[in-house]
Amino acid sequence: MASNDLKISTYQALAEFRYQIRRFVRFSEEVARQARLEPQHHQLLLAVKGVPAGQEPRIAFIAERMQLRHHSAVELIDRLARKGLIRRMRSAHDLREVLLKVTPRGERVLRELTMHTRAELRSAAPGLVAALRKVMSRKEHGLIPRISRRVQRRRRPTARWNFHETPERPGRP
Repeated sequence: MASNDLKISTYQALAEFRYQIRRFVRFSEEVARQARLEPQHHQLLLAVKGVPAGQEPRIAFIAERMQLRHHSAVELIDRLARKGLIRRMRSAHDLREVLLKVTPRGERVLRELTMHTRAELRSAAPGLVAALRKVMSRKEHGLIPRISRRVQRRRRPTARWNFHETPERPGRP
């Protein structure tokens, strides 16, 4: 086996980790559907409610958190607004900026979904943690620590992919 080849246990560990994640995600999707919401609607409510301190729930921020294009996030927001689960409001600092807020009805739905999801996560946590530990184990999977140290010394900032970048307007859609 060449020094850069991975052991079969690496693939097995990664497959187990992805399986554990998928089981949790599937449960979360099913709970959302039982509440008569699409899974992405639940994710959007959670993203708005769970905005980190110092951030504002702007559409662009939510689109990034959900890994959606802006127009797709807007469509999801429109659907949730029609259901009375979310509302838009203008930023006090910049009237061009639209902020999102979960409505009282949305809060009730999100609270119920979150209670079910947390209970499942408590149950799934040991499997998720064990699978993650196996994936991250260097010895187990034949990862070479000296290469890892060399990479850390030469670490460069990672660039974010911008699929809208054009030669005339770098970084701009």
